[in-house]
Amino acid sequence: MMQRRKLGELEVGAVGLGCATMTPFYDQPDPDSAIRTIHRARELGVDFLDTADAYGAGRNEELIARAVAGRRNEFVIASKFGNVGLLGNPRFADGRPEYVREACDKSLARLQTDVIDLYFIHRVDPQVPIEDTVGAMADLVRQGKVRYLGISEAGAATIRKAHAVHPMSAVQIEYSLWSRDVEADVLPACEELGIGFVAYSPLGRGFLTGAVTTLDTLREGDARRNMPRFQGDNLQHNLNLVEEVKAHAASQRCTPAQLALAWLLSRKPFIVPIPGTSHVHRVEENAGAADVKLSPDTEDALGAIFAPGAAAGTRYPAAHLARVMI
Repeated sequence: MMQRRKLGELEVGAVGLGCATMTPFYDQPDPDSAIRTIHRARELGVDFLDTADAYGAGRNEELIARAVAGRRNEFVIASKFGNVGLLGNPRFADGRPEYVREACDKSLARLQTDVIDLYFIHRVDPQVPIEDTVGAMADLVRQGKVRYLGISEAGAATIRKAHAVHPMSAVQIEYSLWSRDVEADVLPACEELGIGFVAYSPLGRGFLTGAVTTLDTLREGDARRNMPRFQGDNLQHNLNLVEEVKAHAASQRCTPAQLALAWLLSRKPFIVPIPGTSHVHRVEENAGAADVKLSPDTEDALGAIFAPGAAAGTRYPAAHLARVMI
């Protein structure tokens, strides 16, 4: 049985399932395959599903509803609101209290559930005091619409302000071997405050698996084509880093994906990575990472090879980067 971890007071399997790519994001996934993947994940002890209202403009939440129909109590569902830029809104984030209430009601309807287990603010709105946004989220808890609260892509100071209004159960930010920004301030704040940490894109958007070898690997319209780490000389530099992952994975008798996830799990006991996939064989592979025990030498070697800043290129284009960790 998969080990369990705590996100604040919420207990989940050590490895979760990111569902964003189950609707068009990188490619055109098959909905029935995605649902089979969710069902197989649960058999493996993966019970934490992460979605958002912005994924597929709501269709992702509707897919989750289909997958958990008749067995809602077997899953822990996290959803998010406020990343309106993904919905074509010129305002990239919306944290207004009235929007919080509206977004939650719409997500509940799409998910066909009475309660969202973990509700995140997807992007911090710099035009609205975080205290006002979290205050509205706290009202949702009191009304029984939401069980626990979280915040995504926020800096340590913002996390502290949010937590002072209502306890945050989890912080969600990109974290992997090649994206280690959170180690400086965010992870220490989470540890101090007793907040869990959800690591999204823990496989470097698939790059750390070795599956991406050229830009041509990615179809037209794939979001990664616009990300600096997948372009030009950056790509070749980063491919050299992945060769190191492959070599260490072979020495540990696991796959590169399992190695990258096991490294994350070894960092802190309150970290839950949520690798995304819509394929059964991938969720089986990812779940297996919970059983991989890295040798101290491998941990040290990976930490050195992927020292903060080792990856070439930023994780988002400049305009997007200005909207995260605020």
